[in-house]
Amino acid sequence: MTTALAMLAAILLDAWLGEPRRAHPLIGFGRFAGGIEARLYRDRHLAGLLAWSMAVLPLVALTWLAVEMLGAATLSFVFDVLVLYLAIGLRSLGEHARPVARALHDGDIVKARTAVGRMVSRDTHMLDETQVAAAATESLLENGNDAVFGALFWFVLFGAPGVVLYRLANTLDAMWGYRTARYGRFGWAAARLDDALNYVPARLTAVTYALLGNATRAWRCWRAQAPTWDSPNAGPVMAAGAGALDVQLGGAAPYDGVWKSRPDLGEGRPADAGSIARALRLVRRGVVLWLMVVMLLALLRQGVMHA
Repeated sequence: MTTALAMLAAILLDAWLGEPRRAHPLIGFGRFAGGIEARLYRDRHLAGLLAWSMAVLPLVALTWLAVEMLGAATLSFVFDVLVLYLAIGLRSLGEHARPVARALHDGDIVKARTAVGRMVSRDTHMLDETQVAAAATESLLENGNDAVFGALFWFVLFGAPGVVLYRLANTLDAMWGYRTARYGRFGWAAARLDDALNYVPARLTAVTYALLGNATRAWRCWRAQAPTWDSPNAGPVMAAGAGALDVQLGGAAPYDGVWKSRPDLGEGRPADAGSIARALRLVRRGVVLWLMVVMLLALLRQGVMHA
């Protein structure tokens, strides 16, 4: 029950405060990792694994040590809540998505492109209204896993050290996990380790989306479309999410001035401002479902222990 209450407290804290505007720990970690990269970079797999280990493992160990040293249940609980609060970004998803939906609703495509550019890495100035809406919806669905459900999953399993491991690995994947000339070998470990840590959470996220939307279409899109996507975890999440929302996502997108072919995701209507709002509601309802399940399991466990 303590874990469930810590999850609830962290989510409420995130809803109240949002992400720290200054000195976010993950920004500091990014600078720390950048310094390690500058010193250890070699175009080799082993160098990337060493850099990943030096960036992540000491901080996970320090988190575990802090939990052990705090000892007292109240102090440990507060520490868990603060760590989880700093790891999730549920309110941030809405803060980024709502301006896109508002601009599309107002017919201001220039403003919508600027707003969605804060969510995605593609060339947003080349997107039309449908493509802007699709980009924002895709980002919400994928980051629902990366910034919310994945963190909750590892917190349930291993508490504060688990969520720190997950979020730091996720951050290094965003920094190094690219198939480019610089990171093809050096970033291999960051990409593969993030894939491993996200494997189960991504599929639980996809199940969550399916249960809370058009389940039949979500399962069908997951089975047929996820294997065509280049990411083993983003594929199930976005295909199931698009199917659950009855919306068409995926398709060609511009990167560095070149339109890159991507598989289609989902079925149904073209994306619009309403798709963005419905995707945000889907993620939020998923969080409520996860809280209810964790609390129910905690109650059942207590009942078994006292039987």
